[in-house]
Amino acid sequence: MCGIAGQINFKKQVAESELVAMNDAQQHRGPDGFGVYINQSKTAALAHRRLSFLDLSEAGKQPMSAADGKIWITYNGEIYNYLELRSELEGMGYQFRSHTDTEVILHGYMAWGHEVLNRLKGMFAFGLWDEHKKELFLARDRFGIKPLYYYHQNGNFVFASEIKGIKANATVNTILDLTSFADYFVYRYVPSPKSIWKEVKKLPAASYLVLKANGHVEVKKYWNIPFAEHTISDKEAIEKFDGLLLNSVRTHARSDVPVGSFLSGGYDSSAIVYYMSRFGYVPSTFAIGFEQWDVSEHLYADMVAKQYHTDHHSLVLESQSLDIIDHLVWVYDEPNGDISTIPTYLVSKEAAKTVKAVMSGEGSDEFLVGYQWQKEYEPERLSLKQQLLSIFKPKQTPHILQYYANAMAMGRFDIPELQKLLHPDLYQNINANPDWYYHSFYNPALPDLKAIQVMDVKQFMGEQVLAKIDRASMANSLEVRVPFLDHEICEFIFQLKTDVYYRKNETKHLLYQNIKGHLPNEILNRKKQGFVGPDRYYMNMPWYESRLNDSKLVKDGIVNGAYIQQLLTTKDHWRLWKVAVMEAWYRRWC
Repeated sequence: MCGIAGQINFKKQVAESELVAMNDAQQHRGPDGFGVYINQSKTAALAHRRLSFLDLSEAGKQPMSAADGKIWITYNGEIYNYLELRSELEGMGYQFRSHTDTEVILHGYMAWGHEVLNRLKGMFAFGLWDEHKKELFLARDRFGIKPLYYYHQNGNFVFASEIKGIKANATVNTILDLTSFADYFVYRYVPSPKSIWKEVKKLPAASYLVLKANGHVEVKKYWNIPFAEHTISDKEAIEKFDGLLLNSVRTHARSDVPVGSFLSGGYDSSAIVYYMSRFGYVPSTFAIGFEQWDVSEHLYADMVAKQYHTDHHSLVLESQSLDIIDHLVWVYDEPNGDISTIPTYLVSKEAAKTVKAVMSGEGSDEFLVGYQWQKEYEPERLSLKQQLLSIFKPKQTPHILQYYANAMAMGRFDIPELQKLLHPDLYQNINANPDWYYHSFYNPALPDLKAIQVMDVKQFMGEQVLAKIDRASMANSLEVRVPFLDHEICEFIFQLKTDVYYRKNETKHLLYQNIKGHLPNEILNRKKQGFVGPDRYYMNMPWYESRLNDSKLVKDGIVNGAYIQQLLTTKDHWRLWKVAVMEAWYRRWC
């Protein structure tokens, strides 16, 4: 796993010092090495920070070029079918100089062009410069596991793994996007393709970008989840899922260095340890917990670690200060209101003392119906009078979207609430439909449960959870691999009828049927719990008062001070958490 960066400017020569500055800003993503490539005309440059896993020799150094020196790549990620693709490319006559998956992408581009993306299994973000065409090719994996940001102003195109990499380039100027500021309070993140800065964009998941020689930029999707309503036998579904997951875990373990695993004591991470045991791999495992909490994650993780004899490490937090968010707003670049940012960062820090990579269970809840809000949705039942009235009303927001927006909110910010929060001069930055991003991924043609699952994959997981995991781990030079997020598993699930993979009274049916008998009953019968601490950890009113009584957001005329006092008086800790995160972010970056 690595940090990538680059700059293309057809009007003005690129300075190597700018690429070095970008590299330095992302050093945490790749402490094992660095490199810079600048083409002869000094119009295109790529930079790279290396965290090495495959071919630890100098042959794996990036940016990497094809044999003719005309095609260069800077790449961040892991391609889990790289050995199979390498064999295919060698059969086509391509000769390899390293044992890396990077070179597989390079030759794959030469063989198949942009279609190489449809052949890759894994997580990735890369920038590829084609000197023949004078074109830049950027791409991001199907789920958005790996990040990629870009800036395009006045002919100057700059990209990086993290916004701090872009902002380190002195040719970049940014202004706070107040529409994104408002969006954050609605979603707990800034939705793609926007960022917190007006001039910086995220490349959406499952998309690629081409910057042409005339300066024109094209962004295209290369993959969408395929939907169907197939029915297969329960036995066939269970066995098919087992084979797909076993293969995914096995290929995710490919590395020239040891791969550990997060272990929360829930279904997903425990299942990964079990699946690793099936091909003889005993990982180091890492858990985090809280003192004086009888459902703390580490208590359950210990049971699994003992059963599978892992080299287990538990970090148990006491009354840990929430002031760590001052550092996390640097880590995350953008405000991220997920309440598990702190434990995720700390368990990553603990794991990085022992290993360079771990596996984690993201994706299982989205694919297999693990969240309560997925299970609890009930369609709106209109009375006859309401049905008749609805005929004459303008189109209303679907009930399912209202439900989903409330389920995601953790302290709802609708238009009235945003107007209380913001200074009146800023009301024009509030979207007329603050839930616009939920609408953009809602597919009314799907069954309700599947429609919610898709929004979870594209939005909650894709925009918030995966960003949290990537930044928290990479800030500690740790790679996180997510074997449930295999596109073949995703495509298999979403082409089934929901009653094939979902049982109301059984947690994650296809997974449960494969792990029962292999994990402690305490794990199998445990109620779903997010990777968070006890509520009391986030209900520290004196802490909120100390952070917000002298608010810079209020002093700068962005946030209404009376509203903050109202939240403090009513002890509205979830809304206060969002405000406190934004306050810390604003102080650090503005």
